[in-house]
Amino acid sequence: MDLDPTAAVVAAGVAGVLVGILIWHLFLSARRRSLRGITEAAQREADQIRESADREVDLLRSAAERDAASIRLAGEEAANAARERELNRAQQEAAELRETTNRELQLRRAELERTEQRLADRESRLSDREERVRTDEISVGGLRDAVARREERARAREVELESAIQEVRHELQRVAGMTAEEAARQLRQEIEDEARTAALASARQIREQAERDAERQARRVIAMATQRLAAEHTAETTVAAVALPNDEMKGRIIGREGRNIRAFELATGVDVIIDDTPDTVVVSCFDPIRREVARRALELLVADGRIHPGRIEEVVVKAQADLEAQLMELGERAAYDTQVHGLHPELIRLVGRMRYRSSYGQNLYEHSKEVAWLAGMMAAELGLDVALARRGGLLHDIGKVLTHEHEGTHVQLGVEVARRHGESEPVINAIEAHHDDVPHQSSESVLVQAADAISGSRPGARREAFESYVKRLTRLEEIAGAHQGVEKTTVIQAGREVRVIVKPEEVDDAGAQALSESIARRIEAELQYPGQIRVTVIRETRATEVAK
Repeated sequence: MDLDPTAAVVAAGVAGVLVGILIWHLFLSARRRSLRGITEAAQREADQIRESADREVDLLRSAAERDAASIRLAGEEAANAARERELNRAQQEAAELRETTNRELQLRRAELERTEQRLADRESRLSDREERVRTDEISVGGLRDAVARREERARAREVELESAIQEVRHELQRVAGMTAEEAARQLRQEIEDEARTAALASARQIREQAERDAERQARRVIAMATQRLAAEHTAETTVAAVALPNDEMKGRIIGREGRNIRAFELATGVDVIIDDTPDTVVVSCFDPIRREVARRALELLVADGRIHPGRIEEVVVKAQADLEAQLMELGERAAYDTQVHGLHPELIRLVGRMRYRSSYGQNLYEHSKEVAWLAGMMAAELGLDVALARRGGLLHDIGKVLTHEHEGTHVQLGVEVARRHGESEPVINAIEAHHDDVPHQSSESVLVQAADAISGSRPGARREAFESYVKRLTRLEEIAGAHQGVEKTTVIQAGREVRVIVKPEEVDDAGAQALSESIARRIEAELQYPGQIRVTVIRETRATEVAK
């Protein structure tokens, strides 16, 4: 029988589906059996693990109970042992406390016995003292009566003496012609004169001894300092000479109708002197700074050869700048040489300007360095502050470089500029007191003054005009001769010592000392002089008798 192809395909598909369902069912059945076996095996393994864990828990619980029992037993034994040790220690402390208490009781009992003994002794002594007091009271009563009788006799004697004194006073007044007040006044005057003479003599002896000791020590220190220092001194003038290559250069300096020389003098503030001196032009000015600027500028112009008003102004400005730089270098060099550190830049510049200043012909720059060295050496010898002495010595005359531009003395200007730039009070006092304008506040300030006097009094260190020198000597003689009792005055040692010869009948030894002090104080108040002036008063007494 022939089958329809479509039905055959459908039948084959249905058969395939049925076969697939059957296979799937068989697979699921096998999978369930496999899963059931795995589950049962896992259940059995879990039961075994649970039983093993229970057994281990039981074993651990038993071990823990045994350990707890053993620990409890050990704790009870340790507590018992600790209680026993504490009990033994408490018993031992109680025994020691008992022994200490017994010893203290014994000591206090002994102290109490000693106190009772002392009280008994004191009571015994008080009893003896009361007995003596009663005896003394009886004696004092008798003495009081005797004293009362003596006082009555003394009053009677005073009355008699007073009447006798009145009679004697009346008799003395009648004989002497003086009242009691006049006699007492004369007696007081005589006693005052004697006391004053004795005091002056004692003061003179003390002063002479102190002066001898101080002079001995000062000579040693000053000699040591001056021997260690060797300084050069050069006297400066108010002119500076500039060498020229030839005389034709003088005409170029003068310029057409003198315009070059006028421009130069106007720019520098100096006078240019052109005379018959060959190959030389002189620059004159009282200000050393201006004179130095002019000298340098003129040398530059001569070397350059281009001389006209415009070039002159440029060269003068350049010379001023170069000089300012050199002033800073000079100030720094002076500070380095004298070991003075920490100076303000303006003070360093002013120290450098000292190089072009002079005092009585002595160069101020070298003088200040010399004072710093001398003061430092003397301070080191005396065990004082060397740095302070050197600083005060270097700056003591710094005001002299400002006197051309500002009003006031060089001391006032120096104090002002030092205080403005942060210098300490001891340094300011050294500046202010080096001419005794104010009291010295430190030993270093006194050394600065002494070093200044040493530096200025060196032979050849300073010079002065002949006219002022003669006037100073004349004024010294006038001041010394104006005092009462002066017979003759002589000025010696170039005005550094005044010898005064007095009349011995008018001035005694004590008065001679007072006269020297008075003359010295007046010289300090009225004169200006370099260094120091010694005042020596000479009193000579001659006794002459002729043997016949």
